[in-house]
Amino acid sequence: MQFADELEQVLPADLPHRARVLAHAARHLELIIAANEHLNLTRITSPREAAIKHVLDAVLPWRLFAGARRVVDAGSGPGFPGVPLSLVLPEVRFLLAESVQKKARFLDAAVAELNLPNVTVLPQRAEEVLRTAKADVVTARAVAPLSRAVGLFAPAVKAGTRAFFYKGPDAETEIAEAAAETRKHRMFLRLVDRYELPDSFGVRTVVEMSRYGRLEDRNDSSRSD
Repeated sequence: MQFADELEQVLPADLPHRARVLAHAARHLELIIAANEHLNLTRITSPREAAIKHVLDAVLPWRLFAGARRVVDAGSGPGFPGVPLSLVLPEVRFLLAESVQKKARFLDAAVAELNLPNVTVLPQRAEEVLRTAKADVVTARAVAPLSRAVGLFAPAVKAGTRAFFYKGPDAETEIAEAAAETRKHRMFLRLVDRYELPDSFGVRTVVEMSRYGRLEDRNDSSRSD
């Protein structure tokens, strides 16, 4: 399959380490498709759709992760968004938490083949990893509604730690519906990025969750909710 050709067309020209991202992300997609028959890793098998929905979607908000020392990808599945982001940001350490053992084994083998020294696969639930692993950033793409995600990830979001959730176009609605949980856990939710995928594949948003401590953050939170 011509994953590299599709990635060449859709990856931004100014993406850091673009040539490396293109080559390694294409190989990652090849590995996913090869294993997909018996592992059911993805329903997206078209090269064009996979390039856009898996890789491009993962890397477009890369600037949010720049400067972090350690990122936990919660429920990484076949490696999204963690693997593409690790290619863009080789100086950042990525911990890919995946509790489904067969998916974790696939991820481990893929990381080894792709030779990603800044990536570690942990075959555990994200909540377990986050009890002991120190992280500047927690991220998740296929995550529960924010009304549930707040409670799941709030214990890991300490002062200075942030969570970035990849969401669809209705993130503002989810933020509003999570108002009670955000107040309960002293969290602050805000939309920090919005982008439209090519080929009418939809609008994506990124929601940041952080712990508020300043009065102005509380006021912002009440206005947003």
